[in-house]
Amino acid sequence: MKRMGTLRLLSDLSHFSGAGRLRELLAGDPAVRIRCSPDGRHLLLLRPPGAPSPQLLVASRGPGAELERAWPAGHSSPLDAFFLPWPARPALVLVWESGLTEVWGAGVGPGWWLLRSTELCPGGGARVVAVAASRGRLVWCEERQDGAEGWQGPPAAFSHCVCFRTLEPGGEAGTNLGRTHILLHHCPSFGLLASRKDLFLVPTATTWPGVSHILLIWSPGKGKVMVAAPCLGLSHSQSLNPGRGDTWDFRTLLRGLPGLLSPMKPLTVHTWAPTTQGLLLLDFRGTVSLVQSHGGTRAVGTLQEAPAGLAGSAALGTFHGTLACVLGSTLELLDMGSGQLLERKVLSTDRVHLLAPPAPGMEDEEELETRGGLRLLSALGLFRVGWEAPQGLEVPSAEDLVFEEACEYYQRRSLRGTQLTPEELRHNSTFRAPQALASILQGHVSPSTLLTTLRAELRDYRALDQLKAHLVAGDDEEAGWTELAEHEVARLLRTELVGDQLAQLNTVFQALPTAAWGAILRALQLQPDGNGRLRSHAPPDVWKKVLGGSSAAKEPPNGILPVFELLCQCLCRLEPRWLPPFVELAQQQGGPGWGAGGPGLPLYRRALAVLGEEGTRSEALELELLLGSGRPKAVLQAVRQLVQKEQWERALEAGLTLGPSSPLLRSEIFKLLLAEFARHRRLDAHLPLLCRLCPPDLAPAELLLLLRTHLPDDSDSPTPFPEPGTEPPLTVGLLKTLLEQTGAQGRPSGPILSLYEDILWDPGTPPPTPPRGPMTTLQASDHSGLEAWAPSGQGLCVTNTG
Repeated sequence: MKRMGTLRLLSDLSHFSGAGRLRELLAGDPAVRIRCSPDGRHLLLLRPPGAPSPQLLVASRGPGAELERAWPAGHSSPLDAFFLPWPARPALVLVWESGLTEVWGAGVGPGWWLLRSTELCPGGGARVVAVAASRGRLVWCEERQDGAEGWQGPPAAFSHCVCFRTLEPGGEAGTNLGRTHILLHHCPSFGLLASRKDLFLVPTATTWPGVSHILLIWSPGKGKVMVAAPCLGLSHSQSLNPGRGDTWDFRTLLRGLPGLLSPMKPLTVHTWAPTTQGLLLLDFRGTVSLVQSHGGTRAVGTLQEAPAGLAGSAALGTFHGTLACVLGSTLELLDMGSGQLLERKVLSTDRVHLLAPPAPGMEDEEELETRGGLRLLSALGLFRVGWEAPQGLEVPSAEDLVFEEACEYYQRRSLRGTQLTPEELRHNSTFRAPQALASILQGHVSPSTLLTTLRAELRDYRALDQLKAHLVAGDDEEAGWTELAEHEVARLLRTELVGDQLAQLNTVFQALPTAAWGAILRALQLQPDGNGRLRSHAPPDVWKKVLGGSSAAKEPPNGILPVFELLCQCLCRLEPRWLPPFVELAQQQGGPGWGAGGPGLPLYRRALAVLGEEGTRSEALELELLLGSGRPKAVLQAVRQLVQKEQWERALEAGLTLGPSSPLLRSEIFKLLLAEFARHRRLDAHLPLLCRLCPPDLAPAELLLLLRTHLPDDSDSPTPFPEPGTEPPLTVGLLKTLLEQTGAQGRPSGPILSLYEDILWDPGTPPPTPPRGPMTTLQASDHSGLEAWAPSGQGLCVTNTG
């Protein structure tokens, strides 16, 4: 059944920022240069020098502001612009002919901003003629003023050199630029084209005719450069690894290859196009050839019509073994293997641009729908060209085959009686291998991330198999079971802890609590800070699994505890003294719907539930949890318990540790302790702490009224001294310290507002002593009523005033 080529509209460009300006530039300027970001979400349009403003437009799909730049007359516009394949955020680099380079970035906020500006040719006297961005490197060809003596031909023909600098995200400026490396000295003017693996150095119209039939292919991953002459069918490979200090003089390189210097006509190429297979070139006869990375050249096919001179527009691209060529308003599809014309379509416009496909692992959901085809951009919209599958033919996808094969494999090894299904493997996080393989086939995972993930997985599986072999052999069983438990807890923490996974985690903690807690210590990265507290460097997603899953039910279903309750129970068994610091640390974590800020029970109440019912709990742990909760009711409850136990200093310290953000709670604690201070004298030794706890806005009158409320009722007549065995009453001397604390802000200048306020402002100097007369001795017979008060053998002296 014959395939049919389809052209499907993906977008009318309305969901791009600056859609009107984007359509205007695409429709009005046939020479505009189009770049697409690696994730396919941003379009860059660069107009040639001398074009009307704006010369640069960056449009973004979805929310976000576009970037427009214009340079007035007399100021040069950028020579070229490229998007950088940075996964964290979009970034682009602008390069001027003078060597000025600007790196722009976009992040969470709207708009673009300048990350860094630098000079590629800091010494001056050089001119950049071509530039390309290849795999984290910025490569350029610059013309220098030094000559090229000792070579036949004009000196200016070999006055260029090819250099590069690494360009990576990071650093204070948002980007890191490496030092300059020189690949080629004394070379002719080259154009630069980059694919995902290779960099192509192609001749231009200004290249000296004697070497204009030669092109070079630099493969950084292989550390070599290929010198090729497509018209001769010859190529030669040389080592070129800048990491080892390799560099080449172009003239010396060609002197060792005399066969490549045979008199030949220059390459007459209308359009170059780098692809993953190599470099496509279209000549003026309509013939398309492919120069591969090893230097070999083969003809792909011939178009129905040839390009109409240099002024005619052309674009080349490949997909699924098919060559797509847009020549003017014509789209031709050729088979890459046989060169046969598969389909020819006439388009409604002659200003069509082929977009490079997104980089593997950087597509979003919308881009994944367009995989297997090429994207065409024009003022009418964004289109996809691809092959339509024949009706009635259903071929299972590679992803479906992965899960079906995995079902059979896991079923043979499983001890479960239930049948596994592909849907269960898709959504159950326990089976990570088929999901990882499916992600690879979908292109979700970049090669570097995939290699890192698989390396860690394979290392874990190998260690686990070795551990199982030791256990079967009976070697060091205790250490083996401990290590196995640690592996199992670490594996379960990487899954969604619900259902069977949560039950299995409970089982491990019940059987081997010490080993399980050791795995938790490593997962949460818990460390004491030396002040009796804990700190953690674990990422938020780990804490989310630990603190989530709380239940309002008093009894957990089937005795299975959520993760937080399970950890609290384990700590109660192993190290009870670390339970309050752990709960306090957990309360500092949180997010929407989980942790300390979640809608469920507070964490301290969840921890108290693990300790048991009221009356059966450890009073010391309960007090620590209540005091460390930070909740007003819980702290006040703890202070009341401390008052009942007459632990006055600890109750006062609980109030003093509260910061200025809790004035009401401190005031309530002060009133509670002030009532005890009025009833008995057991708080007298802690009066300085009570004064520190006194609210600063409490007036003396209010303090006296509070004391009066809690003073004991005196039914008998007052006596100067208390009866033996009774509680001493509150004295003015003790009260004066508190009154001074309430009036410590300074005596007001206005009238006295309180009947007792003048007591606080005693000037400190007693009144003058009245004049005294001659001293006489009282006779005992005249004052018999005073005998009981006079000490034995002493008389009382009085002043004779009359």
